[in-house]
Order: sequence, then C-alpha cells, then structure tokens
Amino acid sequence: MLEYFVQQLINGLTLGSIYGLIAIGYTMVYGIIGMINFAHGDIFMVGSFIALATFLILTSVFGFVFLPVVLLIVLIIAMLFTSAWGWTVERFAYRPLRGSFRLAPLITAIGMSIVLQNFVQVTQGARVKPLPPQIQGGVTLMEGSTENGTILVQLSYMQMIIIFTTLVLMAGFTLLISRTSLGRAQRACEQDRKMAALLGVNVDRTISLTFVMGAALAAVAGLMFLLLYGVIDFYIGFLAGVKAFTAAVLGGIGSLPGAMLGGLAIGLIEVFWSAYFTVEYKDVAAFSILAIVLIFLPSGLLGKPEVEKV
Repeated sequence: MLEYFVQQLINGLTLGSIYGLIAIGYTMVYGIIGMINFAHGDIFMVGSFIALATFLILTSVFGFVFLPVVLLIVLIIAMLFTSAWGWTVERFAYRPLRGSFRLAPLITAIGMSIVLQNFVQVTQGARVKPLPPQIQGGVTLMEGSTENGTILVQLSYMQMIIIFTTLVLMAGFTLLISRTSLGRAQRACEQDRKMAALLGVNVDRTISLTFVMGAALAAVAGLMFLLLYGVIDFYIGFLAGVKAFTAAVLGGIGSLPGAMLGGLAIGLIEVFWSAYFTVEYKDVAAFSILAIVLIFLPSGLLGKPEVEKV
C-alpha cells in the first residue's frame, strides 16, 4: 500500500541521515590522508555515551527541566568532548605513523577501535543504557484503510529534527569546504600534502581539524541515535561504523555529497528490505547492493577515479 511505502520511506531517510553524518567523518579523513579511520564508529559511540551522561547530570543533579535548553547544552558538551577524543586519537595514534607503510595506520585504527570499545565497556558496563523518550508526537501526513484497520503515515518531531539537522550540517560543511581558508587547506592537502606544506599550509593542523570536525559530526549523530532509539551500548559503534563506512564507499569515498547519498541509500535499503522481506537479511541486502554498484561504478556513485601521481 502507498501509505505503508511512504512510512517506510520516512523511516529510511531518518536512519540514512544518521549513517550519512557518520560517513562524512570517514570520507573527510580518507580524502586528505588516504587512511580509513576504523575507530570513527567508536567515536560515534563515545559521543552517545557522553550525551547520555550529560543529559542525566543536567536533569537529575542540577534539575534542569526545559528540554530545548537541556538538549542544546548536551549537544555542545558532546561535540566538545567527542572532538577532544578525535583530536587525541589523531595526535597520539595516527600522526606518528603517517609516514610509515600503509598497513600500520590500518592496524592502529583497528586497535584504537578495540581500545575505545573496551574502555566504555569497563567504565560504563556491558548492559544497555536506556533513555526514556524525550521528544514525542508528530504530524499525520496520510491516512488509509485496510481490512485490518486504519494505517496512518506519521512524521514524528524527532524525525523532523534529524532530517533538518542533517540538511543544515551538510549545507554548512559544503560551504566550509568550498568557501573558507580551512576548506582550501583541506582541498590542497587532499591533492598533494607535500606541495601544500611547501606553499605554507599547516598540514598537521589541517589534518587534526579534519579529525575534530568528523568527531563533532559523529557526536551529533550519537545524540540523534540516542534520542531516536532510546538505548545504547558499547557495541553500537562497531555496527554503525561498518554501515557508515559502507555508505562512504557506496557514495564515493572522498566525496561529502557522496557520503550523504550513500548513507541515505543504506538506510533506505535496510528499512525497505526489513519491511517487505525479512529483517534477518537486511545487512546482506545492503552489502549486496554495495558489491553490485562497485562492479559497475568502482569509484562509487559520486566518487572520482583516483589518479596515480608519477
């Protein structure tokens, strides 16, 4: 039915928006230093836990009750602390290995992922951490009737916030990359880091800021995930990270619009497969679509073929 299809479309766009925000972090780091930051998914997980802890402290300890102000403070604190995590990971785990053979940073990234997972598991416990629904209600877009009853197509306020926030951040980052001095430095480092350094670009600072920006986006995604689903645990970073990395590759790794497009595609594939077929094979469907796309478009949907410098 049309109403059922539209509802799943809304759900898929919401989930895909979260994947897209995480995927931007992958694609920004790869675009500049050519390295896959496999710890980025766990940075997203850390952002979720920081957001939850901040929310509970503000509401339970300090007694804040006005939700918009509470969520704004939670978002700012989560972005600051998660950005600090991102900077620390780059500074102490990746920068010393930047000039080594290509396999070393990959192994380090996997090691950092394990460290972050186990750190959160030890400090917060292995059980899921719940958060009661904070933003409820929505608008009814369509209404249909079936033999089993009435079907309502609803767009919740939480889904509106996620989609709107994603669009604003995507537009903001696109302008930042294309119109600011930091964006020019990032594009210069992407093309040739040695030449950019010779022309006065602070390569180390540019790469560190790229990690910080990606971590800040992961914190936003972590807060949205927490508010949407209401439960988190130490393992959500691995699952979301794999999906976001898949989205970045599907869209064309190195392309910001491609990362968002890939995130939306993965979200829609998962939701529609779960709705019309079986939820057990939704991951198989997503990775199968990825394989099919890469067979015909090796650079992804919006990626550019990599030119070998000689």
